[in-house]
Amino acid sequence: QVQLAESGGGLVQAGGSLRLSCEASGSIFSIAAMGWYRQAPGKQRELVAGIARGGTTDYADSVKDRFTISIDNAKNTVYLQMNSLKPEDTAVYYCVASRGIRVTTISLIASWGQGTQVTVSS
Repeated sequence: QVQLAESGGGLVQAGGSLRLSCEASGSIFSIAAMGWYRQAPGKQRELVAGIARGGTTDYADSVKDRFTISIDNAKNTVYLQMNSLKPEDTAVYYCVASRGIRVTTISLIASWGQGTQVTVSS
């Protein structure tokens, strides 16, 4: 199995920045891509960003001009740099590891993180 350890969430004012990190351990040989989903109260879970080990990325339209996802394959760690944060970015952010090359394929997600709270004040 795959274990995911998340860090970097917290409280920030609108316009500020946060950097999320997620390190995978365990059966890491099975991981082809990693990324982040988020869920706000009263809303459906949505993809934030994903990245394959080969570098191909996916972004939600709402974040593509502000967030940057990257991966360190040697460390099995994915990062999400979040700039120009808005109150609507407030949500629980979940790290994911996928056996597929795109984290949008929900059925191939091998593991979900515990979730880390990101709160953006106005």
